[in-house]
Amino acid sequence: MTQTQLQTIEFKIEGMDCGHCVSTIEKAVRALPGVDAVKVSLADSSALVKLNPVKVSRDTIYEAVEHAGFDVPRGARWSFQLAVSR
Repeated sequence: MTQTQLQTIEFKIEGMDCGHCVSTIEKAVRALPGVDAVKVSLADSSALVKLNPVKVSRDTIYEAVEHAGFDVPRGARWSFQLAVSR
């Protein structure tokens, strides 16, 4: 079986103020091909996304969040981690 190298990214989101905002963002990001998991935190104003970088780019994820009506501050520090999934 081939292994796919997944990447986990965490980034800030501006403009969320309720649980519905969280659900809207999670739904928009989860719908993208190549997204394995997404968890949005209202308390931290951030998202943690596990993705296959061969199928989806970080910019595509950021654009999905922005298209849903929220802001992704591009000047913020991004956190990246690599994980191997079987």
